[in-house]
Amino acid sequence: MREKQGSSSTAPIVMPSKPSHALPVAQKTVRRSGAAAIMQTLGARVFILANNVATGMITARFLGAEGRGEQAAMIVWAIFFANLMTFGLPSALVYQFKRHPEDRSILFSAALVSGGILGTIATLIGIVLMPFWLSNYSPEVIFYARLFMLLAPLGLLQQVFAAAFEASGDFAAANQLRCLMPLVTLISLVMLAVTGQLTPLTSAMAYTLNSIPVFIWMLRRLWSRFKPQWRGLGKARRRLLTYGLRAYGNEMLNALSLQLDQVLVVGLLSAEAMGIYVVALSLSRMLRVFQTSMTTVLFPKVAAQPLNEIVSLTSRVNRINLVLTLMVGVGLLGLGPALLQLMYGSEFTAATTVFRLLVAEIILSGATQILAQALMAAERPGVVTLVQASGIGLNAVLALILIPQYGLTGAGIALVSATTMRLLLVLLSYPLVLRVRVPALVMGLDDVSYIRQKLGW
Repeated sequence: MREKQGSSSTAPIVMPSKPSHALPVAQKTVRRSGAAAIMQTLGARVFILANNVATGMITARFLGAEGRGEQAAMIVWAIFFANLMTFGLPSALVYQFKRHPEDRSILFSAALVSGGILGTIATLIGIVLMPFWLSNYSPEVIFYARLFMLLAPLGLLQQVFAAAFEASGDFAAANQLRCLMPLVTLISLVMLAVTGQLTPLTSAMAYTLNSIPVFIWMLRRLWSRFKPQWRGLGKARRRLLTYGLRAYGNEMLNALSLQLDQVLVVGLLSAEAMGIYVVALSLSRMLRVFQTSMTTVLFPKVAAQPLNEIVSLTSRVNRINLVLTLMVGVGLLGLGPALLQLMYGSEFTAATTVFRLLVAEIILSGATQILAQALMAAERPGVVTLVQASGIGLNAVLALILIPQYGLTGAGIALVSATTMRLLLVLLSYPLVLRVRVPALVMGLDDVSYIRQKLGW
C-alpha cells in the first residue's frame, strides 16, 4: 500500500518542500541528542569518579593497605562472577530492542527471567570456588566473601536494566542509577568513619548493600514502562540467545580483562599487596571516564546501522577519546607519586610504578574498546571475542609468570602487553574483516569542526 501511495500522481503535490527542510532538522536533532547523551553520560561519570576518589581515600586512610585488601577480597567476587555470567544479555537486549522495537515488552521479560537464572548460577559457582582461591586469607574473610555472593543476581540484572534504559534512549535514568549507588556508598562510609565503625566488613557492606534499593527502583520503573508478559517467551529468548551467545565471549572476556588482574593478585599476593594494587587501579581508572561515557552511548547509536556510518562515527569518537585520555594521562604520570601520598597516605607510595603502568594500559584499552564497537554494531561480535580471548590468554600467562617474580610491577607489565596486542588485532580487523581502511588515530581539522558543531561554538 505504501508503494502505491508513493507512486500516485497526488503524492508530489502535498510533500514537495517538507523533505528538504525536515530531514536536515531531523538529522541535526539526532546528532545533538547523541552529543547531549555523551555529555550527560560524561557528567555522570565525572560525578562517579569524584565519589570513587572520595570513597577510596576514606577506606585507604582508615583501613590501611591490609584492611583495604581484605575489603576488596570480600566484594570483588560478586562483581566478577556477575560479569562473567551475563551470557551476552546486555548487548543482545540493546541490539534486539533496536532491531525489533515492537517486541520490547516480551524481550525485556525474557531478559529478566534469563538474568535471574544466570545470576543464581553465578552465586552458586562463587560460593563453591571461594575457599580455594582465598586460601591466603582468614576464615572470616572467606565466610563474608561467600555471603556477598548472594548479591550476584542483582549485579547481573542491573546490567540488563541499564541496557534496557540505554536501548530506549533513556540515558538520564541510566546515569541516575550510576550516580546514586556511589553517592549512597560515600554517605555510608562517612557515617561509619565518623562513628568509629569503619572496618573491612562494614566498608564492604557500604559498597554492596546499596544495590538492593537501587535494584528495586530500576525494576519498578522498567516494569511500568515495558509491562512484562510471560506468554510466548521462547521466541524472545531465542532472539536474545542468538546474538547474546556471540556477544557473550566478548562480554565475558571484557569482564576478565577488567578484573583478571585483581583476581590473580588476590590469589598470588598478600592482602597488603592487594590493598596497594586496588588503590593504584582506582586512581588510574580516572581515565575511564571518557571511554565509558562514549562507548555507553556509541553502541546503541550505531547498532544495526550501515557500515560506513558505523566506521565513520566509531573512528571519530576514538580519536576524540585518545586526545582527552592522553592529555589527562600525561598529567597523571607526572603527578602520580604526589597524588598517592596526598590522597591515600605514605603507605601507598609503593604503588607508583604499577600506577604508571596502569595509566598506560587504560589509554590503550580505551582505544581498543571503542574501536571494537564497530565490529559489535556490524554484527561481528565473534571477531571481538577472538581478539579479547587472545589478550586474556596472554595476560593470564604473563601474570602467572611475572607476578610471583616481580609482584605488582609484574601484574602491570602483563596487563600492558596484553592490551597492546588486543589493540593491534582490533586495528587489523578493520581491513581484514570489515573490508575498510584502518581508522586514523590522529585527530584532524574535520574532527575539531565536528566538536565545535556539537558544542554549538
